[in-house]
Amino acid sequence: MSDEQSRITKLEETVAYQAKTIEELSDQLAEQWKVVEQTRQKLDRLTERFLTLEEQSLEAPAITKPPHF
Repeated sequence: MSDEQSRITKLEETVAYQAKTIEELSDQLAEQWKVVEQTRQKLDRLTERFLTLEEQSLEAPAITKPPHF
């Protein structure tokens, strides 16, 4: 095999390896994005729950001493 053909083969191997690596990283990024979205949805739900509980606690009657004190 000539030196030029050897260089071309080496470059093709490198490109194939990099393409595989990029595809794997893209798949991992897509999975991580799903996790981020799920976490964001959970945070939104928890924020809503917290705000609802906070509103309910503000509407509670004032704490007063019972009449027998």
